[in-house]
Amino acid sequence: MSSPPSGDVLAVLLLLLLACVEFGDAAAAVGVYRLIQYDLAGAPLGSRAASLNHHAAALPLPAGADLSRSALIAPLLDLPLAFIREYLAEKKHLGGLLILLPEKFNVKDATANNDGKGQVRGALAELEKLLLHEEVPYPVYFAFQDDNFDNLLADIRKIASSGQPASATTGGYKLVVSSPEPRKVSSPTISNIQGWLPGLKGEGDTEQLQTIAIVANYDTFGAAPALSVGSDSNGSGAVALLEIARLFSRLYSNPKTRGKYNLLFGLTSGGPYNYNGTNKWLRSFDQRVRESIDYAICLNSIGSWNNELWMHVSKPPENPYIKQIFEDFSDVSKQMGVSVGIKHKKINISNPRVAWEHEQFSRFRVTALTLSELSSPPEFLESTGGLYDTRESADAESVTRTVRLVSESLARHIYGLKGRDIDVFAENSSLAINPHYIQSWLDLLSRTPRVAPFLQKNDPFIAALKKELSEHTADVHVQSDVLDGMFTFYDATKANLNVYQVASVTFDLLFLLVLGSYLIVLFSFLVITTRGLDDLINIFRRPPSRKVKGA
Repeated sequence: MSSPPSGDVLAVLLLLLLACVEFGDAAAAVGVYRLIQYDLAGAPLGSRAASLNHHAAALPLPAGADLSRSALIAPLLDLPLAFIREYLAEKKHLGGLLILLPEKFNVKDATANNDGKGQVRGALAELEKLLLHEEVPYPVYFAFQDDNFDNLLADIRKIASSGQPASATTGGYKLVVSSPEPRKVSSPTISNIQGWLPGLKGEGDTEQLQTIAIVANYDTFGAAPALSVGSDSNGSGAVALLEIARLFSRLYSNPKTRGKYNLLFGLTSGGPYNYNGTNKWLRSFDQRVRESIDYAICLNSIGSWNNELWMHVSKPPENPYIKQIFEDFSDVSKQMGVSVGIKHKKINISNPRVAWEHEQFSRFRVTALTLSELSSPPEFLESTGGLYDTRESADAESVTRTVRLVSESLARHIYGLKGRDIDVFAENSSLAINPHYIQSWLDLLSRTPRVAPFLQKNDPFIAALKKELSEHTADVHVQSDVLDGMFTFYDATKANLNVYQVASVTFDLLFLLVLGSYLIVLFSFLVITTRGLDDLINIFRRPPSRKVKGA
């Protein structure tokens, strides 16, 4: 008896294989960034889920649409905040939310609204404020809008216009993120980096020199940890500190120009969390070191100001120390053609909320101030490097102006130049500010997400900061500690999103019916050609029943 031709056998196997595979094509695979998940004093906040496997939907939605088994894709400016508030307030079920961000946040070119901010910046700020302080039971992801997403949205809306929303019955697109259950970040670390420029002691001088501290936190906080680069808050402050350290290292490298003050430079972590790292850093100091600090200058969000900067203090402006520092800044600012205002805010020792970094110094009875473009302290976990705070929001010119203001003011204080019209860091001199240095470091920080709990103490970025500070200062070391326990963070900050185009169940049934008919015809043909028509008839003939004889 001859066997069926091999080609026919292969065709049968291929068709059987197709019948066993889900009919769908991967339309795209793209990186996405998850909304932060954290607990604050035990209260669950942010996105509480990571995995996603739902059909895609898009705005505008038909009246009464049920999104409990759908993942909504929405460009940022098309997503009404009222929609999210409604779903959160009324605890409506939503399969998932994918928010599409503009590929580039250009704050200067964006359409300005009434409060002077760009439309995109304002929308993102409001969205983050809402999502960060609410418990969101469904997965929320961010991605950058491009032509592929535009085409996907057009297809989804075309399907929806037929009156049949995407589902297992009608087909459409499916969004899939395969992610394990998010786990708690164990013992999140914060790392402070410090370096010294020792001052020059006179002959026979046995007393400890006074110290001036220049401090800036380098970490950020935002709705998506993997996207939070905080170019202005507080990348700008960290970059300004590095340039100030570079400038004074040149002066202090020569005994003839070394000042009679120690300069202490501190890059601190935990800024968004009540400056937790600054507190731990100050506690690690010997009592004599703290008492030697004449005053501290903290730099915060100084990358987008034009003509006015603010000096925030805890002691009254009439305080002799504060008055002297403010006069030094005012003299230099007048020569620069800019303005420095002063804001006094008392601190409440019993209140754990720390609005400005200098307040941590004030709690240790150390005179300190914060220089910032912000005229009032930001709300807790706000304006600390959100999604809108990208490279376009930090201007190298603003950082350069801040460096000039602080450096010239320090030089007048250190070298007793008050009232003298001398530019120590004059342009085209060997001590000139280097705009290329500032530009390159702003670029680097704007490419580096820096949410502290997700930065390990051995992170290459922390090593890079330490190395750079070592180029300009002495006794550089990193102090690592554990973030205080009121915060609990979870991992799974980014993932891969697979977009599948799936056929409807109706199409699948029709396909299987055609396939089944073809297999029956093919089987009958093979049996007839190899064994005869009688054998085919016998296969379908009912066999005769057998009677069981009794004993």
